Amino acid sequence: MTKIVSVETFAGHGCIVRVRTDDGLEGIGQTAHSEAKITGSVLHGLVARNYLGRDPFDNIVLADECARAEYKYFGSFLFRALAGVDTALWDLVGKARQQPVYQLLGGKARPSVPVYGSAMRRDTTPEEETERLVRGVSEHGFRAVKIKIGDRNGRDSEPRSGRTSKLIPLLRRELGHGIEISADANGAYSPGEAIRVGRLLEEHDYLHFEEPVPFWEFDNARRVSQTLDIPIGLGEQEYSLENLRRLVCEGITDIIQPDVCYVGGITRARQIAELANLAGIPCIPHSSGRSLTAIFTAHLVLAMPACNLFHEWSIEDVSAMHVYEPFPVARDGEITLSDAPGWGVEISQEVLQGMERKVSAL
Repeated sequence: MTKIVSVETFAGHGCIVRVRTDDGLEGIGQTAHSEAKITGSVLHGLVARNYLGRDPFDNIVLADECARAEYKYFGSFLFRALAGVDTALWDLVGKARQQPVYQLLGGKARPSVPVYGSAMRRDTTPEEETERLVRGVSEHGFRAVKIKIGDRNGRDSEPRSGRTSKLIPLLRRELGHGIEISADANGAYSPGEAIRVGRLLEEHDYLHFEEPVPFWEFDNARRVSQTLDIPIGLGEQEYSLENLRRLVCEGITDIIQPDVCYVGGITRARQIAELANLAGIPCIPHSSGRSLTAIFTAHLVLAMPACNLFHEWSIEDVSAMHVYEPFPVARDGEITLSDAPGWGVEISQEVLQGMERKVSAL
């Protein structure tokens, strides 16, 4: 039996994970991008011990067993760390079988990944933000974009500045009706204010309204989604499969948005995408940067039938995340994946040597 003999982390601008076996197989993954050193410590302290000595081809079973074994430590950092090992194993299995990960997930549900230009800033004026997105549409052929509105978990503070109420109609006017537009509040509003802003989005024919209230306020989210006509998107912050199941099955959300590296990797993200398919709602995985998470998400989107809308693609400066090749670029509003095995990307030894290495081994 092939067995896992080491789990390495390389922490820097993100936390790269490398898993190796006793017969020379290896795979590359990544934890959730932010707070890389903390996540790496959790990985070595709690996660690696559930994988060392085990068969890497049991990757789906191992992810479930790890979550159950470490039940006393359920929380965001546990699943951010689990994602690093899980994604490395999907790469390893793909390379061993000479198949891309999307093929391991069931094959192509679509030929390419349609993407929307995702703006991440709240410190711009409506005019500046509109100019940035118009330029993104021109340069990359985006057929959809997304703006940030309100103040992150801001208790209705931003509306006093007027940025949101000015930006929503201005962007629609400048882009016209041939481009889909969405808005992300990151929990900015109370239910009443979320409904007011949602009505403005509806008036200007926006595609969806993401996280209108703080993500942990399920009852408030239900009130907003049941009142508005615009589809509501939720779930990016969740690591709990049970909470994600509730969002879908209790009709709290219209669109489910798990983050591959927040929820614990491809194994667990796939479960949510399949649940969305059974429930008949879209799945739009959250992926706000262009670290390896963007590649993981693209493979998931390519394979899962429920991922039938636009996939997030940052318009911001992502040069610090350029640690792998080939580094993807959106062309004609789409991302195309190769048929190279595993994730289809490589990280140079030079890049890894510049990071802080830690290893757990048999």
